[in-house]
Amino acid sequence: MMSGKVIAAVLQWVLNVGLLILAVILIVFLGKETIHLANVLLNTGEAASAYLLVEGIVIWFLYFEFIALVVKYFQSGYHFPLRYFVYIGITAIIRLIVVDHKNPFDTLCYSAAILILVVTLWLANSNRLKRE
Repeated sequence: MMSGKVIAAVLQWVLNVGLLILAVILIVFLGKETIHLANVLLNTGEAASAYLLVEGIVIWFLYFEFIALVVKYFQSGYHFPLRYFVYIGITAIIRLIVVDHKNPFDTLCYSAAILILVVTLWLANSNRLKRE
């Protein structure tokens, strides 16, 4: 029968391999988004190109933050820092506001969610809760 340490080591290896595969996939999507942004920048004739550009930039940052999260996982001794998830949440909500800003009440709720995440980030970076 396998001991707990062996099972933990196998699961850690599976997680590491899965995260490396995810990082490669995210790098491919980041490259595709970079090409898409270049196309939007070069195609200046469209009226909606400003919205496409801002949406593309925010999506690019989402991919970049997820890749940074995977890198930080390996650098910090195989754990995910909380603040990186908060950064990703803030960026995702900003993207949602940029893409879907038709309803003012929804936009106000999204803004309140960003405020809550910023307060969470401030608390996580305070001296009492900081672990890094």
